[in-house]
Amino acid sequence: MEDIRILAINPGSTSTKIAVYNNTKSAFLKNIKHSAQDLKNFKHITDQYEFRKKFILDELKDTGIDIMSLNAVIGRGGLVKPIKSGVYEVNQSMLEDLKRGHLGEHASNLGGLIAHDIALSIPLARAFIADPVVVDELLDVARVAGHPLFERRSVFHALNQKAIGRLHAESTDREYNDLNLIIAHLGGGISVGAHKKGKVIDVNNALDGEGPFSPERSGTLPAGSLARICFDGRYSFDAVKTIITGQGGYMAYFNTNDAYEIELSAKDGDPKAILIQNAMSYQIGKEIGAMAAVLKGKVDAVILTGGMAHNPMLVSYVKDMVSHIGPVVVYPGEDEMKALAMNVLMVLTGKMKVREYK
Repeated sequence: MEDIRILAINPGSTSTKIAVYNNTKSAFLKNIKHSAQDLKNFKHITDQYEFRKKFILDELKDTGIDIMSLNAVIGRGGLVKPIKSGVYEVNQSMLEDLKRGHLGEHASNLGGLIAHDIALSIPLARAFIADPVVVDELLDVARVAGHPLFERRSVFHALNQKAIGRLHAESTDREYNDLNLIIAHLGGGISVGAHKKGKVIDVNNALDGEGPFSPERSGTLPAGSLARICFDGRYSFDAVKTIITGQGGYMAYFNTNDAYEIELSAKDGDPKAILIQNAMSYQIGKEIGAMAAVLKGKVDAVILTGGMAHNPMLVSYVKDMVSHIGPVVVYPGEDEMKALAMNVLMVLTGKMKVREYK
């Protein structure tokens, strides 16, 4: 195979991960940390664009990587319009939606913007995003929320779920598009998706308050109680938003979102840590059961992935609940940088067609 050089960019709230791949081999990986002091003067996330781009270019230069050698630059997809799964070449329409935050502000919006700008300076290089969190393949029936003022939306860890689905299919000598899988991404947020023949036909909205609680999100809260606190005068709208996402889950119970810290406390016999960790595990198992119903019991595998899939207590609890559904396979951790690079490599080698963002 001709040598293909890819730069992957994954902006987070307080860090920017970058990686360079030569075909399937990682040549460079760096997690650039940004302090609160560095970021406090930026009113909007997109205002950080030039600041973060300079850090990336400086890191590459200091490491001796010539950006002119790159064939493609791929950024983590942000909150663009709901789109089908796949790799999208950055175009003007996407740039406009990333800048204004079509579905809200998120650091990942910077990925496509920076990728496009760097690629512009490189002859023949192209800029892409892949499987952003707004990938939407829901069944129409799954969108109905129960009142016409509301609609269920697909917001989940699409990049990692899709990559792990393909990895599992390859490990079993089958095609991802031929399998029915339930994939649970267990990280700072938790998403559980029903993958039917390559499409995620139902999944909880992991960003906006649905499904299991997690280290920093409250998940599905009792609707009546939530409505009451919105109007009892104690909380502003922004405060309620942080209760749902950011200050929920472990943050609310323990004032930390460090899942490993809670895991260690549970191992040491702390009764509160055991209860809350078990409650989260219980809700994960319960959500997997719901997705088994979506797939009508035809499940080739239940897959646990993400950082918390390293936790043997959590994995054991979930397995005990769901092993009757199908074989439970664990792929601990996540490698979003490799997933980004492998997605664009499939496009550049003709194994996958690039999609157009409209």
